[in-house]
Amino acid sequence: MRIGAFDIQEPLPEFKELHAVALLHPWVNAGSVGTLALATLERHLGAKELGKLARPGTFFDFTRYRPISRFNEGNRVVTVPNCDIYYALTPKGPDFLFVHLMEPHAFAERYIHSVVDLLKTLNVKRYCRVSGMYSAVPHTRPLRVTGGRGLEAVARLVEVSPQGGGSYQGPTSIMNSVTEELGKLGVENVNFMVHLPHYLGLEEDYAGTARLVEVLCALYNLPPGLADKERGARQYREAGTEVEHSPQGKALLQRLEEFYDANQTPALQQEVTPLAPDVERFLRELGQQMGES
Repeated sequence: MRIGAFDIQEPLPEFKELHAVALLHPWVNAGSVGTLALATLERHLGAKELGKLARPGTFFDFTRYRPISRFNEGNRVVTVPNCDIYYALTPKGPDFLFVHLMEPHAFAERYIHSVVDLLKTLNVKRYCRVSGMYSAVPHTRPLRVTGGRGLEAVARLVEVSPQGGGSYQGPTSIMNSVTEELGKLGVENVNFMVHLPHYLGLEEDYAGTARLVEVLCALYNLPPGLADKERGARQYREAGTEVEHSPQGKALLQRLEEFYDANQTPALQQEVTPLAPDVERFLRELGQQMGES
């Protein structure tokens, strides 16, 4: 079955109150937190493949999103980057659609139209995007998650902006058009963004992943144990050892902690918000200090 540029398996499941949980690679997927959070829910719910782009090379440059070559039982297998769609059914609903979006390099309008057409055809009721960005936060404090306006289930876990949102202006992702188009169709839009320590720069940030999973578990009444907080805490302890044991790093970390404590409720930004000049200088200084220690 073809929906826009997607090949979708048939027959379609009979979905109940379908909610889409999406990530966008590479934009605001710092620490791979969106990828890892979706993988956690997919494993727990036993998600199955629903479809993918029929011709991903139409939209993606494979010199920028590299295919992966692996050996499987002695045979070489090449995996081509794609926008993969999985689904999971639950006894009472909502059912889930897990959408692994990638930013297009060409024919963006057609790509966006195909994504929106797919979600419209499947009658998605809520579009929830999970993401991560580097920010001026210390690894010694609870990671902030922003977004989720109006959702009582996550009120204690998520910081919400004042009505009207943030004032960000600057570079953005064309894929935000998906959110805009779905809004026109009456689909509820929710965004959760975890703010990660800029100076650690972990390829896979398990603490950030745990925070996102914690929020999703609270929102959808899933077992809280899915959020592996200990793994993240252990990773931060190990990654932060050099910072805390360096006199320069310790002083800079203290400044980050003071900045964090003085700004308990930052305004929600839907994009990667430019940091204040003094904070940018601080983060550059921190990286230099750590490189010299």
